[in-house]
Amino acid sequence: MKKFCLTLNLKDDDDLIAEYEEHHKAIWPEIVDSITGSGITNMEIYRQGTRLVMLIEANADFTFSKKAAMDADNPKVQEWEDLMWKYQQPIKGALAGEKWVLMDKIFQL
Repeated sequence: MKKFCLTLNLKDDDDLIAEYEEHHKAIWPEIVDSITGSGITNMEIYRQGTRLVMLIEANADFTFSKKAAMDADNPKVQEWEDLMWKYQQPIKGALAGEKWVLMDKIFQL
């Protein structure tokens, strides 16, 4: 099993943050299908203030490039991503067009 940790910021607006969280209480079924269809077996998102952290567990065949290609061909995923960008903003150091940024593991017990 592969594990990944990614981060992203939300816009600093309490109303937008509340809307973002509401969307994640009722994720569209097509989005769930896209996530699980890519080989992701578990996904969790945590928030502290405007900072988001996403934990992903995936099968051995999962790659971010394969997931990106699948998402690019899925209009419903593109619609979801466009909607989510209303609430999100890149972190310092993110590449142009990059949303979620992969974090480096620096410790494990």
